[in-house]
This record gives sequence, C-alpha cells and structure tokens, in this order.
Amino acid sequence: MIVKNYRNNGELRQSFNELARKTFGIDFEDWYQNGFWSDRYNPYSVVENGRVIANVSVNHMNFIRRGERQFFIQLGTVMTEESYRNRGLIRQIMEEIERDYEKKTDGFFLFANDSVLDFYPKFGFRPAEEYQYSCEISETPAAPERSGAPKLIEQIPMNDKTAWSLLANAIQKSVPQGPFELVDNSGLILFYVTKYMRENVYYHRELDAYVIAETDGPDLMIHHIFSPRPADIPQIVKSFGPDIHRAALGFTPENCNGYTLSPLKEEDCTLFLKGSGFHGFETDRLMFPVLSHA
Repeated sequence: MIVKNYRNNGELRQSFNELARKTFGIDFEDWYQNGFWSDRYNPYSVVENGRVIANVSVNHMNFIRRGERQFFIQLGTVMTEESYRNRGLIRQIMEEIERDYEKKTDGFFLFANDSVLDFYPKFGFRPAEEYQYSCEISETPAAPERSGAPKLIEQIPMNDKTAWSLLANAIQKSVPQGPFELVDNSGLILFYVTKYMRENVYYHRELDAYVIAETDGPDLMIHHIFSPRPADIPQIVKSFGPDIHRAALGFTPENCNGYTLSPLKEEDCTLFLKGSGFHGFETDRLMFPVLSHA
C-alpha cells in the first residue's frame, strides 16, 4: 500500500526516518520539530505492517525563470529496505506520482547516483547537463580597515530560532539573484542551514545580504545570496578578504560577464529531466541552485 501526506503521523514518520538513516545517514525529525517540514515535501511510501519499506519523496518546487513562474516536481529520498529490493516497489511509486502530477506540473527532475542511470529513462527522463560559473580573483591591495569599524561581512551562526527566523524573513523578501531561482521554499534552505551549514551563513551589512558560503583555503564557494535587491557579487567576494583567489557560484548569476563557464561535474550525481518546462535549459547554460537539491 502506498501512503502519502503522513508527516504528522509520528509512527510512520519515525519509520521513514529509520529507513533514511539506514540508507543515507540522514534524519528529518529535527527539521519537522523545528517547523520547517511543510507539505512541499511529501514522501510517497510503500508501507507494510506499519513500516516504511520503500519511498520516493515528492518536492513541490516553484522557480522563477527569466521572470516566468514554473512549477516543478523534484523526486528525492529514493530508498528501499534491503530485503525488499528488486520487487518493483519504486516503479509502483513512480507510476503513482506520475498519475498524481503529470497534468499539474511543468516537469519533473531528480539527481541520480551512478548505480541507477539506466532506471530513470524507463520513465521518460533524460540525462541533462548543468553549467557552473566561476572566476579568478585579481590580486589587488586590500583597503586598510578602520580601527573599531565593524566588518562588512560577518558570520551568523545558525544555532537558535532567532537566527533562523531572521534568515527565513530575508529569504522571503529576497529578489531573484539570477535567471533561474527557487522561490517560496525557505523550509528547504533551512534544512541545510540548521543541519549541515550552521557555520556557513554570513551577513553583509552594506548590501543587506545574507550569503551562504564556504571557504577552502583560497577557494570560495557561494551557495546562494538572499537580498532585497540584486546583489553585487564581486563586492561580496572581496568582502571575504584578500586570501580568496577563486570563487565559484552555486547558482546562475544574472550578469555572467567576467565568469568562466564550465559543465558542472559532480561525482556520482547525474541530473535527469522530464517535461516541456525544461525546454532550452541546457542551451541557456543554467544550473539548479545548489540549495534547491532535496
């Protein structure tokens, strides 16, 4: 039996989390308890004797693509209890999802590991390529900081509900920072920053911008920027200091001048698309924002 819309069912949610921990090493319970698991994330699960034995989660995704709103379904958390594999359970769930959404969405997408690359084309999905933008930072003398002056950018630890609320408010008020932007889904962003990226959130005072980023020596990865106006990305990059020599973006910027464009290659991860809403996705050299992956 396929069960869905059960996030408020404690027993099924616990069973779902147990299978997710066993399969991926992740747990959604704190996300639920913190109030960020909304009906935008809906597990479709095969349940036997009160236990979740297989699952494909449906993620409702609204994007703005060059000013046009699109509604996509992202499929994720695809998993089967080991003793129940090779019984066609995932196929049953995929067919159920197709029946529920084929006339309601502009398209479906998912990210698959290398072991299942032959599986999703059976459902009409095609592999697709994404493109990432990066740049080298010219070495210019850093402007001397005035004694006692606040830093232009400061780290904001995501350790309490006050910090989460301020960030959620900023996400809701943010304008698109590129031609392909996830909107209306602060819960997914907060999944990342309350679990894996608690130390990766920064605030740029002058630009009134929240920046989710990671540094690795001379390399800077900007996952996303949330600001009430289009952000000055070069200014944000410079605010991380003179030791940063390279910067890569986890989203497609509005102004691509000065960036190097390259196909995005991630180990054991292939993007699959299905639906007319993705027409021109590759020729437009787009990428799904990193923080839109579910």
